[in-house]
Amino acid sequence: MQAYLGRQYLNARRFLANRTATWGLAIIALLAFVAAAAPLLAPYDPIAIDLNRSLQPPSLSHWMGTDEFGRDILSRVIYGTRVTLYIVGLVLVLTAPIGLLIGCVSGYVGGWVDIILMRLTDIVLAFPSLILALAFVAALGPSVENAVIAIAITRWPPYARIARAETLTLRRSEYISAIRLQGASTARIVFRHIVPMSLSSVVIRATLDMAAVILIAAGLGFLGLGAQPPTPEWGAMLSTGRKYLLGAWWVGTFPGLAIFLVSMGFNLLGDGLRDVLDPRSTR
Repeated sequence: MQAYLGRQYLNARRFLANRTATWGLAIIALLAFVAAAAPLLAPYDPIAIDLNRSLQPPSLSHWMGTDEFGRDILSRVIYGTRVTLYIVGLVLVLTAPIGLLIGCVSGYVGGWVDIILMRLTDIVLAFPSLILALAFVAALGPSVENAVIAIAITRWPPYARIARAETLTLRRSEYISAIRLQGASTARIVFRHIVPMSLSSVVIRATLDMAAVILIAAGLGFLGLGAQPPTPEWGAMLSTGRKYLLGAWWVGTFPGLAIFLVSMGFNLLGDGLRDVLDPRSTR
């Protein structure tokens, strides 16, 4: 326990010494705070329609202006963080464990199991993620839950590839051979030793992958296949704003900036975690 706590302390110091990583963590922490405190931070009801205030520019009463229905854009952007975190969280919970398990089992067992699982992975990787997600959402119907399922189906293969590569290296190590000679079963070796050792690489990949997930979710919302009106969602708000880009630039600009800022935060956080958790980057 002392060695474990000491290692975590050193990792925390290395992480905090990386300024870009701390900026990424601050952005994600701010996103989580805004989503949790949305009813307190939003100055107006995000779905309340007031046609007398439609397409008003940014002012002291409406810091980000209003949309074509007179709804406050700042309030809708704040509530849109909840939809974004909901999608990101569910996709992470669905994809990372599935990909980690498939990759570890495939790499350790080998043989025909490895061939079947990796060919299935290759088939999913052969399709562009956004196109495949569009096909699944079109078949299932437009909604946030169906968008999460569609994104999860298309995003697990990279985790399986990374976990398999880590497992192929670990299964030849001496301590795995010693555990096998002690009579440990395949399931025990995979779940108690291979999976924990491969977890750090999957966590790094998952953090970096969240930016792509946000862009795919925004793309589905942009095309009307994600959250349905009047739910505030950044992609759908961006789609509406493109109609008024020349006359009312604020309608689409602020949701686009929110997507850019959160995506950048996840990328910065992923770079910092890679420096901390990847032993090859340690100097």
